[in-house]
Amino acid sequence: MTSDSTGRKQRILDAKTLRAVAHPLRIRLLDLLEEDGPATATGLGKRVGESSGTTSWHLRQLADAGLVVEDTERGSKRERWWKPAQDSTKLRAADFLDDPELAGPVTTYLHQVVEQRYRDEAQFIAELPQWIDRWADKAMFDNVRLSLTPDEALAMSEEAHALIEKYRRDPRPGDDSVVTHWAAFPRTARPESEQ
Repeated sequence: MTSDSTGRKQRILDAKTLRAVAHPLRIRLLDLLEEDGPATATGLGKRVGESSGTTSWHLRQLADAGLVVEDTERGSKRERWWKPAQDSTKLRAADFLDDPELAGPVTTYLHQVVEQRYRDEAQFIAELPQWIDRWADKAMFDNVRLSLTPDEALAMSEEAHALIEKYRRDPRPGDDSVVTHWAAFPRTARPESEQ
């Protein structure tokens, strides 16, 4: 586990934690705990459309891998609260390129990250009427195509992360929880002549 300059703990996924989290429901549960804070299996089950027994089992799998821990400051003997063991998780896909046994978990994890991004954006669009007064001309969905070398893309991503960190702070009255997504990846050009 690493810490950034603000003390936020980030877990870099290793083989054990990747195997534990590489399940669509577990990724979703971990995302909810990291985004919204501690919750019970019952509360999480309602949010993801699963039974408390199912979410409880998956939370225990995440706990066995050290990704979530019991929040002992909440709950009772009948009500068990869970919280993430870190503030965020990160996958460095290059760490697993030489291990064919982890190709499936890497793909599952990355697909779920992309699907979560879509869910976040779709939720905003669905809730647009409630945000329109404050966010009408401030929310942004942008897609820019650039010609870059891999090193230039890395430098740009590092600058983007540094800029995002500049704005990270504890919540204050009047704040909204804002989702930021960053991605930089190549695509294969397919000119019409090659189709």
